[in-house]
Amino acid sequence: MASQAPGLAPTPLLQPVTHLLFDMDGLLLDTERLYSVIFQEICDCFGKKYTWDVKAMVMGKKALDAAQVIVEVLDLPLTKEELLIESKKKQEQIFPTATFMPGLLNCGISNTGYFPKKKEAMHSGIVDSFIWLSTPMNVICLVFEDAPNGVEAALAAGMQVVMVPDEQLNPELTRKATLVLKSLEDFKPELFGLPPYD
Repeated sequence: MASQAPGLAPTPLLQPVTHLLFDMDGLLLDTERLYSVIFQEICDCFGKKYTWDVKAMVMGKKALDAAQVIVEVLDLPLTKEELLIESKKKQEQIFPTATFMPGLLNCGISNTGYFPKKKEAMHSGIVDSFIWLSTPMNVICLVFEDAPNGVEAALAAGMQVVMVPDEQLNPELTRKATLVLKSLEDFKPELFGLPPYD
């Protein structure tokens, strides 16, 4: 543990890293807000409210698993597959309007995943600037996440995690992250042995 001021909780030592891995939804692109709009439009048809509590339960889950939670918690007269079909129709219309989250363009970005085609088409410039990793040796990754289960997965893989949570997320769900920031604009690469911003 790093040294600390009296009365403060211990601060973990931050280890130098070689690569950065970024979650996309809600961290790079402002899509979590759009998911809320989509699911509320669907829920409106049945007189239900897609509340923050429900949203927190599905953040970071696979689409079908998230749909199952929404259907069960809100008692919607749909199957999870039907909800997913309806939401995907709306995504086709609304996702091309997604904007970048603050601080994104400050960061040197590496990614082992992919952008879904609709999102990629609207943001091809930033996709082209990503460094696509194969499996090089001696890679030490730092993961950027906004969802608690994404943090858990990164930690389980032995990686450090910078979490940029929604301001409405219960602070208890951020405690396991290596570092918690309000925005990517607050990230200081030198804390992890990377060159500082120009």
